[in-house]
Amino acid sequence: MIGFKKTPAKLVIIIFLISVFAVLLIYVDSTLNEPESIEEIIISKNLTEKLPDFKNKEIHTVQNGESLSIIFEERNIPLNTAYKIFNFDKNNILSSIKPNDIMEFNYIGEELDSIEIIKDEINSIVIRVSEVVTVEKIEKEIQNISSFKQGEISTSFYKNALDVGIPDSIIMDFAYIFGWDVDFIFDVRKGDKFSVIFEADYSQGEKISSGDIIFAEFINKNSKYIAQRFYDEDQGKQYFNQNGDNVKKAFLRAPLDFAYISSHFNPNRMHPILHKIKAHNGVDYAAKRNTPVMASGDGVISYVGYKSGYGRTVEVKHGGNIKTLYAHLERFNSKTKVGNKVKQGEIIAYVGDSGQATGTHLHFEFWQGKTRTDPVKVELPSAKSVTPSQMKEFKNLVNLNLEKLNKYNLKQDE
Repeated sequence: MIGFKKTPAKLVIIIFLISVFAVLLIYVDSTLNEPESIEEIIISKNLTEKLPDFKNKEIHTVQNGESLSIIFEERNIPLNTAYKIFNFDKNNILSSIKPNDIMEFNYIGEELDSIEIIKDEINSIVIRVSEVVTVEKIEKEIQNISSFKQGEISTSFYKNALDVGIPDSIIMDFAYIFGWDVDFIFDVRKGDKFSVIFEADYSQGEKISSGDIIFAEFINKNSKYIAQRFYDEDQGKQYFNQNGDNVKKAFLRAPLDFAYISSHFNPNRMHPILHKIKAHNGVDYAAKRNTPVMASGDGVISYVGYKSGYGRTVEVKHGGNIKTLYAHLERFNSKTKVGNKVKQGEIIAYVGDSGQATGTHLHFEFWQGKTRTDPVKVELPSAKSVTPSQMKEFKNLVNLNLEKLNKYNLKQDE
C-alpha cells in the first residue's frame, strides 16, 4: 500500500485563501462587465390623440369714434356671429359702450367663446357665443373687508405706518384726520403710538377701493386722540372724538403745504429789513413760489389788493368775529374777489415775496375781534358735534371699537 505524506496545515490555509481570492476576482469582474440593462421605452397610445384646446384672451380698449361693428371687423369676428350678437341684444345693452371701456375677447383654441365688456370694477356686459348667443349685464359681488394695524414711531409716522402694512392712502387720511390737533412734521416724537381700523371693498379678490378709516387712535406725548367715523344726520360722514366733538376744526392752522415755520408769532421781534423792534403778529410759513394758499375756514373775501409792507394781501371774514390775513403773495386766484364766499381749503392765492419780504413765504394772521392771536397756539373752534339724538348710537360704536383695540392688545401681550 502506497503511503501519502500528510499535507502541512499552513499549506492548506494558503491554498484556501488563494482559492477565495480567485473566486472574488471572478465575481467582481463579472459584475463590472455585466452589460447595462436596456431601458424599456413605452410609447403611449394617448400621444396620437388630439390635445385639448387652450384658453386665451385678447384685450382691447375702446377708443373715441369706435363702434362695436368696427371693433368686431378689426378682430375678424365672423359676420354671422356679429349678426347674432346684435340680433340677440333685445334690451340695447350694448348701446352703452363708450371710450375707455375694456373688452376681453376669450377664445378656446381659435374659436371665440365669449366677450366681456368691463365698464368699471363692478359692472360688466358679458356676451356668450355659442349656438345660442346671450347678452347680459353682470354686477360683481363686493366684499367689504376690515383690517386692523398698529405701530410705534421710531423714525417717522409715514415710514413706520408703511412698515406695519398700512396703505398709503390710509396714512394720508390718518394724518389729515388728526392734523387738526397734531402737526405730523413737528409734533410727532419717537415712542408715539398709532392704531387704525380701516376697510376696503374687494371684488373677485381684487381691491376696488382705496379704503376708509373706521376708527383711529394716536398717542402723542402721552396725549390720546381718538377719531370715530360716524354718519351724522346733518353733516354726512364725519370723524368725532370719544366725547362726540368733531375732530375737524372750523379753521386750518396752516393754510398751505409748507417746508417749515420761518418766523413765529413774536410781539418783540427785530424786523429783518427795518432793523428795529416791530411786532410780528402772525406766522411765516416758508414755501416755494406759487405754492397754493387755501382759505383757512369758510368765510367772505373782505380785502384783495396791495397793502404796504404786506405786499399782495387777501383778508377773509369768518363767523364768530374772526378774520384771517394772507400776505406777501405772488398772485391772486382769479375767483378771489371782494364779497365772494369761500370754503375752507379753497385756493385763494399763491405764495410769493411781495412787500417787505426777505424770501418767498406766506405771512398768515389770525384775528379774533381786534386782537391778533398766534394761529399755531390759538384754540380753534370745532365743527358741529354729534347731535344729542344720535349720541347713544355713536357711543356704542366707540365702545365697540375700543373693545376690539383692547382685545388685540391683549393678544399681543400673551
